[in-house]
Amino acid sequence: MSLSLLRRSRAVWVTALAAGALALGGLPATASPAGFIGPLTHNDTVASTIPANGDVNPYGVAIVPASRDKLIKGDVLVSNFNNAPTASAPGGLQGTGTTLVEISPSGHRSLFARISPAAVPGGVGLTTALVVLRSGWVIVGSLPTTDGTSATARRGSLIVLDSNGMVRETITGHGINGPWDATALDLGHFAELFVSNVLTGIVNGQPAATTNGDVVRLVLDLRGSTPRVLVSTVIANGLPVRTDPAALIIGPTGLALGPDGTLFVADTVGSRIARIPDALFRLTPVNAGLPAATVSADKHLNGPLGLALAPNGDLLSVNAGDNFIVELTRDGTFVAARNLDPADPPGGALFGLATTQGPPAVYYVNDDTNTLNILH
Repeated sequence: MSLSLLRRSRAVWVTALAAGALALGGLPATASPAGFIGPLTHNDTVASTIPANGDVNPYGVAIVPASRDKLIKGDVLVSNFNNAPTASAPGGLQGTGTTLVEISPSGHRSLFARISPAAVPGGVGLTTALVVLRSGWVIVGSLPTTDGTSATARRGSLIVLDSNGMVRETITGHGINGPWDATALDLGHFAELFVSNVLTGIVNGQPAATTNGDVVRLVLDLRGSTPRVLVSTVIANGLPVRTDPAALIIGPTGLALGPDGTLFVADTVGSRIARIPDALFRLTPVNAGLPAATVSADKHLNGPLGLALAPNGDLLSVNAGDNFIVELTRDGTFVAARNLDPADPPGGALFGLATTQGPPAVYYVNDDTNTLNILH
């Protein structure tokens, strides 16, 4: 692509993004001291997330925005990070899960995709980075291992599936290095995809700790036979990451895009929420690990993992250190907290989550029970 054409394309793209960002601006401020989760009184299991091959450890959660082929509007897709348990690995091996399951609000479960490791360079280990676009493209992150340990963790890729669950493309490079979570601004023919990375600067599990976690923005052209990356930009860096025998990798996880174009990042190691201003158009990275980038380090945050924007505009996060969901305003003020799994030992059960407005609800996965659940 010539420089002049690239500049013209960028101008068109910026105009489209501005319109999309404006459309996000209708989110209201919190109308009640109880926030979004306060009035939600029922906490139920929707369905098991274990498919026929036995994959466990559900991570990613995404609600289908439009019906197309196997995808049904309002259904929930869930990605599994571990393969089936064995006698030598009772919890399965991390970084080896290959399945996406589709679950309806009524609890009907079907296999959306089982991705052959042979079809993806470097193997498959599906992460929390899961996005479903209106056009029917499903994009899921992969951080594969061969033995479930960080010593064999590979930089991975973004796997692109069509609406029938078939792998159509694998995106490598473009700043992708251990894709851990994702969110997107979906504009129909184009999308901006934001991905958090946890393996930047870590090779074969070493060093055991860095501050090289980052967030990359990919501009996607969706008009062709497969999505095409037009440009990629690292928009945040400086986030802490460490390897962990139980959790494989702990690093920046949840991402949520605010109505003004601010991207929020769950800094799991730092037990805080960081802010990336002007995320839609930023050309240089923010050091998101600095105190100046902190939106909240509220005492209720305890290793925040999944992050989502509630319909009322508040931030919702689930904790790795306990089983609480925490609601904060976008300026970091604490609103509410709820223990989602009081029956199990605290910590490590929750990961991905997504919200709906009608009816108001939070879908979330519990990897202690391998279930999709709903707070409503």
